[in-house]
Amino acid sequence: MESKASAPGKAILFGEHAVVFGQPALAFAVDKRAYVSLKKSSGKKSTIKSTDLNFEASFDLSRGIDILKNQKKGIVNYILGALSLGHDGSPLEIELSMEMPVGAGMGSSAAVTVATLAAAYNLHHKNIDISNLAKKAHEVELMVQGAASPLDTAVSTNGGLVYLDENSEISSHQAYLDNSLILGYTSYRGNTGEMVDSVRKRRERFPQIMDPVIESVGNITRQALKLLSQDNLDKEYLGELMNINQGLLDSMGVNTPELSRMIFNARKYGALGSKITGAGGGGSIIAFCPGKLEKVLHILQKTDSAINADFSKEGVLIHHK
Repeated sequence: MESKASAPGKAILFGEHAVVFGQPALAFAVDKRAYVSLKKSSGKKSTIKSTDLNFEASFDLSRGIDILKNQKKGIVNYILGALSLGHDGSPLEIELSMEMPVGAGMGSSAAVTVATLAAAYNLHHKNIDISNLAKKAHEVELMVQGAASPLDTAVSTNGGLVYLDENSEISSHQAYLDNSLILGYTSYRGNTGEMVDSVRKRRERFPQIMDPVIESVGNITRQALKLLSQDNLDKEYLGELMNINQGLLDSMGVNTPELSRMIFNARKYGALGSKITGAGGGGSIIAFCPGKLEKVLHILQKTDSAINADFSKEGVLIHHK
């Protein structure tokens, strides 16, 4: 029997870094997915293959990775973690296909984790409860990373627009963002842990300055949720909130010349708003370009990598033959 599932990546609209200090965050599912296929194997060990990422691995769940070609240990660890919670340990043939770049702030690890868990549950004819799946996927991220927000796995599981409030409670919302968003990403991937630590240290050095900055990001996120919930979205207002948020991220010290170049190029050629999405220090920006998407995409692709980050209403999916 073969079981195949997929889950979308994510992009954070508002709330990066402030969420670490108890402020809310707002993210949405991107229509770029991770696909995981599981098939029972007659061999003694499990194998993982990904043509997209150009790697192969073999492993025994009880002993971990045996052979790994073309180092992708990070992604493999998420798959192993998911299988430890959703599979009985018997040998599998696993195929992974990715529509999103790894390490660019698009939640690739969460998407792989959610898709692997869903495929494993389906393989064993287990009921797939969305809230439980998100919870278990978050457990895997904690297992692999040591610390992780539940936001990424909630977005990959639920799809759509997801709000993480001050109490770490998740809620899903409607949004009207079709055909208006671009993700641009640099070749250099920032280190999330290092960026989070640098913001924490800056806050410790300048609490009277940084605490209001962090609170302001939280207020922007709350305001953005109200705005996005309206049928008649004020697009210029949303873009302005993104630009203000970027100024605050810059003051946290997570910007780079490469990210800044993309941000200002996007605005110059028609984006109403653009900002870092994710941890910064490298990685990705998001640009809100209603009516100017193709023009801004063309400009960003001249110097960097960029994709149309269409809003995905669908979360995790089981694919039946």
